[in-house]
Amino acid sequence: MDQLVAIEVGETCQGNGDAEPDRMARIPERLQKRDQERQEELERRKEAKQSKEVTEEKSDFFTSTFSKEKADIEELLAGGGEAESGSLAGRLEDISARIQQLQKFLNDSMVFLPQYELRQAQSALQKLQSGLAEKRGELLPKKKFAFRSRNVGANNTNKETPEPRKGGEQASRPIDLTDASVTASPGNSDDVSAQCGFSNVVSQVLIKRADEINQRDVLLTHLSSCTVKLFGAPSTLHIKHVRDSTILCGPVSSSVFIDHCSGCTFAFPCQQLRTHNTTDSRAYLHVTSRAIVEDCSGVRFAPFTWSYPGLEEDFQVSGLDRERNNWTQVDDFNWLASDTPSPNWSVIPEEERKTTWV
Repeated sequence: MDQLVAIEVGETCQGNGDAEPDRMARIPERLQKRDQERQEELERRKEAKQSKEVTEEKSDFFTSTFSKEKADIEELLAGGGEAESGSLAGRLEDISARIQQLQKFLNDSMVFLPQYELRQAQSALQKLQSGLAEKRGELLPKKKFAFRSRNVGANNTNKETPEPRKGGEQASRPIDLTDASVTASPGNSDDVSAQCGFSNVVSQVLIKRADEINQRDVLLTHLSSCTVKLFGAPSTLHIKHVRDSTILCGPVSSSVFIDHCSGCTFAFPCQQLRTHNTTDSRAYLHVTSRAIVEDCSGVRFAPFTWSYPGLEEDFQVSGLDRERNNWTQVDDFNWLASDTPSPNWSVIPEEERKTTWV
């Protein structure tokens, strides 16, 4: 019996002895694999740390540079107005150019800026634009509200004249700023004459041409059931309190700001679009940075399709990249979920997109 047990134990030990070399041979392989994974993890952490340091360094540089330029512009805006209107206009144009450069600096820095810092900078830029508009209203002379009729046959032979609508309905008469000046009412704080725009108009076709708006700030406010055609390349475009209207504009060098609009159709190229408090509207867009919506619903986007003679020249004046269009890259500041699309904006299906414009 003892002999039998000894034989079994001996066989067992012999079996373990055969497996031991294989197990020992696999230990260096496992150690090597584990060491490789550890090295890769250390490398990933190192790269992440370096990337974070670079981003923080860029962010710090942006903050200091942006803050200094913003303070310089605010100081210029706070300066006195004891000068002739010609020099005042030149100074305001210089301020406008600096604000545009600051806008471009922000657009180029968007890729590494945290969302909070981005919002703060965009808000500061909007305040600078508003401050410039107010300063223009204070310093530059205002034109009186007037519609001056002219002999269309003698003096406007090269301009379009709308035909009466069928069925006896009278068409809205186009208003061309070559022939008329439209300013805000005394109770309206938005100075339209200084910013070259329209205010408080209902059911009209409103037109402005390139020599009126190139590299100027344009303001459209309190319009209802209007069609606005802006030929040229303005510096900025502000659209406020507009209902059931169509706004067509040439390339905007910097930003378009839309606020409190509903039931509208927009078409324009720009560097950046910011849309606030707007509902049930469509934007046919060419944007070289990004579009932003906030406190909006029912806003729909499609690529820019409006065209007119001289559009390519206006693109050159604006400095926008004709080949770069990020019309689908829309940031909703009220929608933070990255894995679910925002319900506040959508893309217009191709079969529903407008391709011809009256």
